[in-house]
Parts: sequence; structure tokens; C-alpha cells
Amino acid sequence: MEWFESWFDTPYYHLLYSNRDYTEAENFITKLTQELQLPQSSKIIDLACGKGRHSVFLNKLGYDVLGLDLSQQSIDFDKQFETSTSLSSSEPTLRFKVHDMRNPIDSEPVDAVFNLFTSFGYFDDEKDDRNVFKSVYNALKSEGFFVLDYLNEEYVTKNLVPETTIQRGGIDFHISKKIEGRHIIKDIRFEIDGEPKHFFEKVKLHTLETIENYASECGFERIKIWGDYQLNEFQKEISPRCINLFKKK
Repeated sequence: MEWFESWFDTPYYHLLYSNRDYTEAENFITKLTQELQLPQSSKIIDLACGKGRHSVFLNKLGYDVLGLDLSQQSIDFDKQFETSTSLSSSEPTLRFKVHDMRNPIDSEPVDAVFNLFTSFGYFDDEKDDRNVFKSVYNALKSEGFFVLDYLNEEYVTKNLVPETTIQRGGIDFHISKKIEGRHIIKDIRFEIDGEPKHFFEKVKLHTLETIENYASECGFERIKIWGDYQLNEFQKEISPRCINLFKKK
């Protein structure tokens, strides 16, 4: 089992990141859909949807949404939103499925695929990274959009905080970060009832050039890069994010 399969399927992962700013995320998605001029009822895949916060909000905006995630625990949680939506229509406009993003997506062609909040770069093998782009490309309609919201490797490298402790739900998460080669490693240690727990996260520091190469190999054209969730222009030295907008040729 790879690190993300075990860590993402624990309740501790969701507890550690339970402070994520829903308002910021909703404002970002609102701006993003307006920028893309996606009409209501457009079909969108939320790839690596987690606990479904973006999928649910997209659906509230009027979009037909399919949320996909590797974590069975997350999808089981998300199913409650799918059920409540289906009561008001013959066909649910919000669905969730377990899916490994490296594999082909079983879906009719969609208008857009969103991969948000650094849900890419987990794989050691470059072939797996390429397969993600291939699966997204094949799931899109002609002229469809792929939004890859990724970290800015230069910003991360310059602003790395080596040690920190975060308290959530009465648990002290001791976190250390370091850069090894082309990866950022986050080491996470804590105790539950006196029993030590240890998990880690490992994300590639992909360059702009590498990401564009993966995309162009499949037939994508990169048409925009934003540097933050307010959709300001990307600046390599200071932008905290690298939000790529690709279009299927």
C-alpha cells in the first residue's frame, strides 16, 4: 500500500486538515467557474474530491458533478450528499465514486475536470503522472478545460518551515518538512492513547516546464496560470500557488 492510500483513508488525515477555509475555497471556485464561463448544467469532474466540499459547492452553483477519490472512507462519507440530491430529480446531478486517478475515467465526456488543492504529484513513477493527464484528456469533451491547482515549487522551496506542531481535536500533530531531491517530505507524528502514530506525505516539486510537457504530450494547450486563489497573475518568485488552466485541443 502506498503512503497516500493508507494516510488519506484515516480519520486523522481529515482531522489534521479540518481547519481548511471553506469560504476561501468557495470564493475560488466561484471566480474560477466565472472565468471559464461554464454555463449551468455543465458537467464537471472533481478529481481527488476528498470529503466532497468542492463537489457539493459546484453542484449548488448548478453544475452536474462527479466526485472521484481513491479513499473509500471519503466516498462513503460523500454518498450522503449524493442521496439527498437525487430525491429532487430523476437523475442525480451529484455523484461520487472510488477511483484511482491514474486509471481511465468511466464517464461520458465532460466540460471540465478540476484537480484542486495539490491533489497531484504523489507518484514515484513518471508514467503514473502521465497517465493522470491521459485519463483527464480522454474524459473531456473537445475544447474542455482541465484545472490543475498545484504548489509553486519555487515558493515552497524558499518558504519551507522545517518544524511545527498543530493541535486538532486534543491531538498534537508534530510535523517536520524537508526537501529530498525533487520531493517535499512531510513527516507527521502523534500519539493516540499513548500509542505512537507515524505517517508521511511525499509530493513532487514539479516545475512549470514538467507540467506543461505532460500536458502537451496528451494534446492539451496551457492557456493560463494563476498564482493564488484570488486568480491573480502567476509570479514565479512570490506566488503561493501554480493554478494551471489547460484546454483540450
